[in-house]
Amino acid sequence: MPIDGKFQLVELPYAPNALEPIISAETLSFHHGKHLQTYVNNLNGLLPDSPYNGQSLEEIVKKSEGGVFNNAGQILNHNLYFTQFASPQENNIPTGKLASAITAQFGSFEAFKEEFEKKGATLFGSGWVWLAADQEGKLHITQETNAGNPITKGLTPLLTFDVWEHAYYLDYQNRRPAHLSELWKIVNWEVVSSRYE
Repeated sequence: MPIDGKFQLVELPYAPNALEPIISAETLSFHHGKHLQTYVNNLNGLLPDSPYNGQSLEEIVKKSEGGVFNNAGQILNHNLYFTQFASPQENNIPTGKLASAITAQFGSFEAFKEEFEKKGATLFGSGWVWLAADQEGKLHITQETNAGNPITKGLTPLLTFDVWEHAYYLDYQNRRPAHLSELWKIVNWEVVSSRYE
């Protein structure tokens, strides 16, 4: 929800260099401190004259279009993205209900990762690849262009990889698939599981 009518830049739950070498402090500085801050500033500038003033990000994303949607969607997407990470770990895998659901639906965690990475690598242009859940708990991998979020389809977003070039270009240049395959090392599965449960 906005504070005093204004949305705020989400605080990172880790140090700026905590995700290295997967995501460099330099990339994080530009991506979080400049790109996301711009979306926050833009949305705050658009809201006073809109019917969405005072609503939550989720409500705005579900109902709006045009510039309001684009900026609100990017804030929501980035908030979920930046808060789902932690310092790199080898053999980083989910546990509990989410792990069971992934195995039941995709056959194995490795098969899920392969499909998720493929959807991220083959998304044309800029956007996001998501793991989301429906009301029955069934999992879906969706490709969303630009500021898209599966919440607009009645799904609960759980995990997302950003495939806009600004998310990875400083560290990986045009090697989007390499970036996607490395991100698994920094996923905070406790956070993702809490979104599912």
